[in-house]
Amino acid sequence: MSKVARVRAVLLLLLGGFLAASGYADGVEWENLSEDQQALLSAQQDQWADMEAARQERLALGAERWLTMKDDAQREAARERFNQWQGLSDADRARIKERYDRFRRLPPERRDRIRDTYRRFHRLPLERRQKIRDHFRQLTPEQRRDRLRELRKRRATDRPG
Repeated sequence: MSKVARVRAVLLLLLGGFLAASGYADGVEWENLSEDQQALLSAQQDQWADMEAARQERLALGAERWLTMKDDAQREAARERFNQWQGLSDADRARIKERYDRFRRLPPERRDRIRDTYRRFHRLPLERRQKIRDHFRQLTPEQRRDRLRELRKRRATDRPG
């Protein structure tokens, strides 16, 4: 998975989690935003009442998250992820959203295994990760499926139980 794809996936996971956990299910009245959120979103005030509820929710949650960031480094990283997301084509965004929806429909144990595999992969040295990526890119789709099946089977037999 490319760096951009990883950033996209993380953004979608975060956004989905925030939306699921929020109390913004029916939109947000401007007056119900905190003073800090209103200050951050002041450029949107005139259009706020006419916005779709989903957009109000996203903006309110984004402002809330922004305000809880501890330092400029976090905010700069968030700006970069946002700019990457904005730079994507509609087709790329739709593809990412579909993958995220498929991920969310997986059983919790499967999602946990995927997250664990992702973390283990990212703990590897950069050179090793690149070597693995290069190897998988050279395989045909059928070879990739076979290799993944083999790895899953090996992991299942290695698991205590």
